[in-house]
Amino acid sequence: MDPNGFVATAWNKGRWHPTGASYGLKIPVEHRDRHFERHWETVTLRLIGERTSRVTQVNVAKKSFWDKTCRELIARELGHWFIENGFGRWPRGMPPRFRIHPLGCYKFEVRPDHRL
Repeated sequence: MDPNGFVATAWNKGRWHPTGASYGLKIPVEHRDRHFERHWETVTLRLIGERTSRVTQVNVAKKSFWDKTCRELIARELGHWFIENGFGRWPRGMPPRFRIHPLGCYKFEVRPDHRL
């Protein structure tokens, strides 16, 4: 496992949703292939923010997560966490970045990545 984790970017289907719908984390292909398994149904994300933290499960048993163009972990709870921690909106082409640390057994910790 990678002790430093990897960087993913925030994703939104195209507009801000106060309900948290249509938000996700875009996972780089090389890290998806290294840290995720095709036979998994879900992964557990421990979301650690400056204002709020939460734990949620995200479906990875879908074709879109495993193709070459999408690769997003999408969940309403993830959107809520983005909004609660000030990441619900961003300038076009400049999504917030998050550091993801694999914890083993389909579990990951997610924190804002404040490095440039």
